[in-house]
Amino acid sequence: MFTIAVANIKGGSGKSTVATNLAAHFSLKGERVVLGELDRQKTALSWLERRPKSAAPIAGVDLNKDDATLPPADILVVDAGAAMRRDAVKDVVMRADIIVVPVLPSIFDEDATRRFFDQLCTLKPIRKSKRDVAFVANRVKPRTKAAERLDGFLAELDFPAVAQLRDSQLYAHAALEGLSLFEMPLARARSYIEEWWPLVTYIESSRLGMTKRKKPG
Repeated sequence: MFTIAVANIKGGSGKSTVATNLAAHFSLKGERVVLGELDRQKTALSWLERRPKSAAPIAGVDLNKDDATLPPADILVVDAGAAMRRDAVKDVVMRADIIVVPVLPSIFDEDATRRFFDQLCTLKPIRKSKRDVAFVANRVKPRTKAAERLDGFLAELDFPAVAQLRDSQLYAHAALEGLSLFEMPLARARSYIEEWWPLVTYIESSRLGMTKRKKPG
């Protein structure tokens, strides 16, 4: 099972939006997907409860429970909680194959993300390049000073900023129905969907690389 952890210690950075959309994307491709919940607000699981029965199937698991059991799956997408302590960050890193870090264009998000980045860099799997890390500029308004500042901030980090996702009410409309951007009318969503391909491509590359690293011999 390939595990994608969507994490940042800053609340409100869009972790649940990124996690649910990734889960839906891979399910639409025919993968067996589990959406794991580590956020005590259970935003991702609430999204699943609203999801239509006719939509691409996604299983949900509350990973905060001691007796949580994962069903057979190809991909586990974990919606990690905010304000994680160092031991919780370590636990997420140990579970994951790739950590996706959404960051909003604000100085508060930059400060929190810098602290999260510093925590990540103390962990052996990250230092030894045994886990991939990808930053995502989230809810961006292009050609603004805030967007330029965020680009500069992410460029200073040792891990790649692989995608820039624009702010759009389409995400809220989709979430209200338990759907993803990938399931919205294409005429409205096409340009926003295209912004996800660099992230999806990076994840697929990480998945392929992880498979090769785990292959015997």
